[in-house]
Amino acid sequence: MLEALPVLGSNLLVSAGFFLVLWLVSVRLQDPSFIDSWWGLGVLVLVWTTWAQVAEPTVHGWAAALLASAWGLRLGVFLFWRWLGHGKDRRYARMIENARTKRGWNFATTSLLFVFAPQMVLQIIMALPAQLGQLGEARTFGTLAIVGASLAAFGILYEAIADAQLAAFKANDANKGKVMDRGLWRYSRHPNYFGELCTWWGIFAVALETPLGLWALPGPLLITWLLTSVSGAPTTEPHLRKTRPDYEAYKARTSSFIPMPPKRT
Repeated sequence: MLEALPVLGSNLLVSAGFFLVLWLVSVRLQDPSFIDSWWGLGVLVLVWTTWAQVAEPTVHGWAAALLASAWGLRLGVFLFWRWLGHGKDRRYARMIENARTKRGWNFATTSLLFVFAPQMVLQIIMALPAQLGQLGEARTFGTLAIVGASLAAFGILYEAIADAQLAAFKANDANKGKVMDRGLWRYSRHPNYFGELCTWWGIFAVALETPLGLWALPGPLLITWLLTSVSGAPTTEPHLRKTRPDYEAYKARTSSFIPMPPKRT
């Protein structure tokens, strides 16, 4: 693992530079909401900064890099488009307001300490499979890597379909106040998050066939914890319960993450 520290250190410095610029932009806009798009796009920076430091890229490295890039580019562009259309995110607005009223902090301090700095650290950890999976000598692309790459590709497609279905549903004014329970959302309340978990556990499986792959385990564990217990379902479901009268019935019959046939109620 010691040989990976210079690479990860360089990645951290490059990432910090981007986050600093984006933080300054947020101060100018008085809105940090666009940083969600950097959750995906920033992974591209980490992936290709790693690639630039590798003397001889391996098949595992190319697979991890390309899969993570496909995930990051798709998600980043989608979230940036969503921010352009919807503006400020209520979660960040609430966070900024709470810090202002309870702590007396201004926007710049709050967004730096509670948004940009934490996301920079979390992104480095989450993307460990795509970074460490590029390091080490070439090996045969084995069964585990094939299964992992297939799972990651499935996850990217699954998440993209779920996001597209939800965006189309919200774009129809006739659906205002209704619960999205069609398409992939009929079988899971968070199919987009399920796709994301498949992606990163798949990339981790690819990385496991490399010398440092096991050290990347904190990455998929972190994204699983975030989506299931912190910033994923826990932040969206309370709002939906308040704004969608049919949400409790939908919740009772629909699996949370893993797609399953709806229960009879």
